[in-house]
Amino acid sequence: MSVAILIPWLPALAAAIIAGIALNERLQKWAAAITTASIGAGFVITMVLWPQLGDKAVTLPFLDWMTFGGEDGVSFSFSYFLDPLAFVMLAVVTGVGCLISTYAAGYMKGDPGYWRFFTYVALFIFAMTTLVMADNLVLLFLGWEGVGACSYLLIGYYYDKPFAVAAAKKAFIVNRVGDFGFLLGIFLCYQAYDTVQISVMLEAARENLSHLGHGYTASTADLWIPFLLMIGAFGKSAQIPLYVWLPDAMAGPTPVSALVHAATMVTAGVYLIARCLPLFELSPYALPTVAIVGASTALFAATIALCCNDLKGVFAYSTVSQLGYMFLGLGVLSSASATFHLFTHAFFKALLFLTAGSVMHALAGQLDIRTMGGLRKKMPVTCWLMFVGCLSLAGFPFITSGFWSKDLILGDALAFAMDRSSTLYFIAVIFGVITAFLTAFYTFRLWFTVFTGEEKFEMGDEHHHAEEAHHEEHEDGAAGHDAHPDEPHEMPWLPMNAPLVLLAIGAVVLGYLGHHFHWFEHIIDHTLGAPAAGGHHGEAGGEHHGPGVFGMDPHKFMLVLSSILAVGGITLAAFFYRLNRPLTDKLAVSLAPIVKLLQNKYYIDEFYDLAFVRPLRRLGGMFYVIDAMIINNLIRLVAWAPMMVGRGIRPVQSGRLQGYGLGMVMGVAVFALLILIAAARG
Repeated sequence: MSVAILIPWLPALAAAIIAGIALNERLQKWAAAITTASIGAGFVITMVLWPQLGDKAVTLPFLDWMTFGGEDGVSFSFSYFLDPLAFVMLAVVTGVGCLISTYAAGYMKGDPGYWRFFTYVALFIFAMTTLVMADNLVLLFLGWEGVGACSYLLIGYYYDKPFAVAAAKKAFIVNRVGDFGFLLGIFLCYQAYDTVQISVMLEAARENLSHLGHGYTASTADLWIPFLLMIGAFGKSAQIPLYVWLPDAMAGPTPVSALVHAATMVTAGVYLIARCLPLFELSPYALPTVAIVGASTALFAATIALCCNDLKGVFAYSTVSQLGYMFLGLGVLSSASATFHLFTHAFFKALLFLTAGSVMHALAGQLDIRTMGGLRKKMPVTCWLMFVGCLSLAGFPFITSGFWSKDLILGDALAFAMDRSSTLYFIAVIFGVITAFLTAFYTFRLWFTVFTGEEKFEMGDEHHHAEEAHHEEHEDGAAGHDAHPDEPHEMPWLPMNAPLVLLAIGAVVLGYLGHHFHWFEHIIDHTLGAPAAGGHHGEAGGEHHGPGVFGMDPHKFMLVLSSILAVGGITLAAFFYRLNRPLTDKLAVSLAPIVKLLQNKYYIDEFYDLAFVRPLRRLGGMFYVIDAMIINNLIRLVAWAPMMVGRGIRPVQSGRLQGYGLGMVMGVAVFALLILIAAARG
């Protein structure tokens, strides 16, 4: 099991090697292979060790990091904690990450920063796997900040474009707000538990949970710790009110959107709460807050996606929405369903982003779906691969992974709300149900717009990508030799379409397998330990003992309802965007104020600019004036006396040696004279 230590350090070594060969142009082309091999090796190690671990948990000491206060003080180490939950995340990070890195080898080919891109990717995988495997909150926070730094570098990869730089800064600053809360939570955890080792804290929290209501009352720290950790989770996983950075993060290359902002980094907040769930159960207000924020974010982001015309932007808002589902699952103590959806979402959302990248690649960076149509004939493979991803995101019944995992969240949420007779949880369920319908509609709105109807397209301005793709497809034989370089064209099978096929297979079969074999129920059962009194974490899809809905178990009822909603949403999208587009245009005109509101994303960015950015900018300007006029003048005043002394003796420093010699002789003479006078008086 100690071989698992290599999982984070192989990508770190890859980054060092790529940086070392950066000066040699002939060796730079190997950057993608080095990064992909290091991530792939981590995936192989993960899949070999996972069955060997079984239902156990192990701690792997690596090296001492920091020690304070001597033997009786506190120490932090680079130690890794492996359990089934950690292996689920490692499988996602390394497995999906390897496929995305393979795709990126073709997507980024011809880019002048090729080696730099893969250095950042390797460093990101190092930081993300460190976050997942950390056995203490300080090491987890180090990985947490590492993925934030790499995200900043990857979002701002096109640093010559002002919008990319602005998006990188926005992501970095918004995440620092969440991370400040997370850091305070770590301090409070140490104060409350005298340790930040996760397994020890959770064991203490489980013990407190078992005595809750039997002589033990939650302390102030118990009430505040989950909210502080929650702030960090909401920032990293883009939940209200800290979601605004994720849509802008699409300024980075599309493989970045797939890897960092769909499959891995943005799920870190979900992972944090799933890992620390017993700490959240100690507060009676924490999990309801998680549930209602998650459900509200899911619905809010879905409404924006309805009128979004940016190809990647639609999938960005759908990511925010799907993350909301995961938080809803955690909020109803169904961490199994939340982790299940995290797992399936990584596959179908990576597939959607990468197929969107193929469309962009073929159209030289074009993103506006209003300029696209009928691309099915030009890009048939991309068309049907995206179709599979859209079916899974929409939750098409029984044959897609997204259906099984999303339905499990909604079923568990309904059962939980009925057990607790909680109006708040019923509202969260209603939000989730509405979101399911909207998701199916806006997902296929995009697909029908881009791939069906009258053939039309407008090229973007990134011609180097289009020309490179066209050159590659001729070499690969993926398209006819009479294709025009200024027309859309299919991507080559290697290295671009083949990884997408594997992601598509995962988007179809993994959900059914996970549901049929109850993978995630067993994983979470072990990870979180025995359910606490009054709680049922890990009991995803468990039996409901209260009254049913229309004579059906809540899970069966939600299975039927979510199926109807998914099919209904797809059908409605087909009617408006495939069969009767003129009616759609008329409705858009009649509903212009609502459409404008949604297209401008409820003016939240403008509100934040008015409420936070401009006041802070003015405050910064005030501090600048205070620094320039008061602080600097005080420093000048303090320095005035030494300056005057310096000016007085400056004429003596002529640089002439004979002058210095004369001064030395005169000084010696003066001292000799003073000594003689003193001796005469004595």
